[in-house]
Amino acid sequence: MNALLIALIVLFALGTAFVLIKGIVTMAQGKDISGQQSNKLMSMRVTLQMLTIALVIILFIVGGRGLSN
Repeated sequence: MNALLIALIVLFALGTAFVLIKGIVTMAQGKDISGQQSNKLMSMRVTLQMLTIALVIILFIVGGRGLSN
């Protein structure tokens, strides 16, 4: 179970980094004048960050290092 959670954490963290870099490149190219694509990428990045943090919290709870310790 822990190995699966760690693999998912790494996967979501890499996804977050990818979306962040894609957003920076999109912004640097100046092609997104309306900002719609930038907003979409930012929302996706925030969602991936939230999922990554949630998985880390679940890993701590499942691993026996609950939030109260």
